[in-house]
This record gives sequence, C-alpha cells and structure tokens, in this order.
Amino acid sequence: MKTKFTFLILVCFFLVSKAFSQEELKYSVFDNTPINFGGEKGKDSSVVRLQNGRIIYKKITVPKFLNGTDVKIKLTLRSNGDRWDKSGSCFVVTHPDEISILNVSKGEKQFPKGSNISDKFKGVLASKNYKPTIELLRFMTPFGVGYYSDNKVKYRRPVYIPKWEKEVYWEQDISPLSSIVTGTFYVGVWVDSWTKEGYSIDLSFSYSNRTRKKLKIIPLVNTIAYVEGQSYPDFFATSTLKTNFELKKDVKNAKLYYTVTGHGGHSGGDEFIKIKNSIFFDKTLVLDTIPWRDDCASFRRFNPSSGVWLKKDSVSYLDVKSKTYKIKEIEERIASSDLSRSNWCPGSKIQPLIIELGDLRVGKHTLEIIIPATKAGENKFNHWLVSNYITFED
Repeated sequence: MKTKFTFLILVCFFLVSKAFSQEELKYSVFDNTPINFGGEKGKDSSVVRLQNGRIIYKKITVPKFLNGTDVKIKLTLRSNGDRWDKSGSCFVVTHPDEISILNVSKGEKQFPKGSNISDKFKGVLASKNYKPTIELLRFMTPFGVGYYSDNKVKYRRPVYIPKWEKEVYWEQDISPLSSIVTGTFYVGVWVDSWTKEGYSIDLSFSYSNRTRKKLKIIPLVNTIAYVEGQSYPDFFATSTLKTNFELKKDVKNAKLYYTVTGHGGHSGGDEFIKIKNSIFFDKTLVLDTIPWRDDCASFRRFNPSSGVWLKKDSVSYLDVKSKTYKIKEIEERIASSDLSRSNWCPGSKIQPLIIELGDLRVGKHTLEIIIPATKAGENKFNHWLVSNYITFED
C-alpha cells in the first residue's frame, strides 16, 4: 500500500513538474519569402502564390494544445525595391472546405450572393457557406525600409535619426484566436503591392504551451480586396454596412474585435481626415470613436524613401558665444511618413479595438457599421479597410 502511495506521489510530482517546465514552441511559416506583383517567386515550393504574387499562403500543422495555449505572431518585412507605403494583412482561412478566397482566386468557386454588398463588392460578409478570412495582423508597410536604407536616397535622413533601419517587424498577441491557429490551418499574407520588386517577409508563431481557456470564434466582416471580384471598398460613403448572425445557444463573455483603417491619399482623402466610426450591435450603440494616429513621426527611422519637403519655421536656439537664446528662421524637413492618418502610420501595426458585448442569448443578432466616408473621385481612392469577428466562451 505504501509503495502504491509513493508511486502516485511521484507520478503527480512528475506531471506537475512537466506542466511547469513546458517550453515555448516556435513555428516558422515564411522565411525571406517574396511578395510582389509578377516578380520573384522564391525558393519555398510549399508556398502558394495568388493574384500574381500579391498573396502568399501556406498550409501548416502544429500541435492542437488540447488545454489551450497563448499564441504570438511575429512578422518581419523588408522592401525589395517597392518604395511606397502599402496596406498589408496576415490572415487565416477558417473554413477552407467551404468557399474561401483561396478557391475563388483559383477560379474554382464564386463568392455566394449572401456575402456581397453589391456586384462590385463581393465576399465581404459571412454567409451560410462562406466565412471571411480572420485577420491575425493588419500592418502598413513603411516607405522603402531595407532596400533604400543603404543611402540610395541621399539627404533625407533627419539629424535625430542615427541610421535607417534595415527592416521592420511587428508582434501581436493572438491568444483569443488559438483555436484557429492550432492543428492544421491555412495562413496567408497579402500586401497591396503593384511592383515586381515588392517585399520579402518572415512569419512565425510562438506557442506558450500554457493552459488557457479556448474561445469560439465567429467571422463576420472583412472588406479587404484580397482577390479578383473584389474592389476597393468605397461603399461606406453611400451606405452603412449591415449583417447578422445566429447563435444556436446562449454564450458568455462575447467580445467584438474591430480593426479599421481609412485610406485615400492626397490632401482631402480619407487617409488624412478625422471621420467617426459608429457600431450598433442589436441596435445599441457599442462603439463611437474617431480612429486616428498622430504619432507617425516616431516611425521615421523605418521610412528612408518617404517624400520630403521643406517648411519655413522659427526656432529658439542657444547661441554659444552669447550664451543666450536667440530666434532664427530655418527650413524644417517634413516627411510624408510624419503626417497623422486614419488609425495608421507607415511602418505601424493596427491594434484591433475590443468591444465587450457580455453574455448573448440564443437567436439572431445584428451588426451595423456606419462610417460617413468621403466619396471616391479622380486620384482619390477613398476607402475603409474593416474586419471584425466575435469571440465567446462556450
């Protein structure tokens, strides 16, 4: 009896020790993999390229972590010659056996009518047999980091920048999405590049192997034009976005994740205008905010090829000889990458807004997104990239 008791104690000690000694697991998905438009394809034969190389994706398999896990994603980007700031999205296809951007892009399927805003804007909404991709990370490429960092663009570096960075990377905690980034799944990256040079990226996942409650996920909306048959989503200027979903049973602690960026370019475009975003859930206002970033100058070291112009200004400085402050007129550098924008900066990631919905009852629920955007016009391609999903406890 004593021997059995001792054995059980040792087993328990072993299991507890193992639980506390679990090491973080890291999985590399892409390594120096090109994304471009009709350019270099790269050496990894397991990478699938869509839309002439603007999307790359891969099928990967990691442990299922039956007791849950924390998950982090890291994406590193370098320009291979594209000098512009571009939208980017790392995503997961949650239902590849149904209609998805993967088989639509290959011409094997068509977006179902229930997912369309109109004939111009397809595959935006979740429908019976289609689920929009879920974004793991939204990012904006900086101006030319890497390729232009070796003094290819002279005389643009401010004195407060010791050197141009060679690359930019973003990390994001995506633990609430652990159930769709464990086991076997399809992960991809899209960059809105139209140059053959494009970019190269690295992508990896890190799993803590720590016990954590798994959440259920409902994809709802994604307005990003990943594939043919989709267009720049400028419909917010003329209509609101409405969708609905149905719960088969009551759920607890529901949260709505909302990722949004405004685009358009040039003075007067939605990229540079403060515009309110309003979200109604079951006809109740749950978000009323102006998505805006005014810290873009802090990303200057990642933007060597940013356009620069001069502005006259008066500066107070310490004169060495008189040891007093004097005022002098100077010409100040202003870079395009310094300017404030609609929830993004060149070189930044976009953090999703999280809205607490609480416990939800069984049945149908509605979501409405209102953005009084500016109409698109000549050389002003005003549009809003919006994606959202709901997580909840089973």
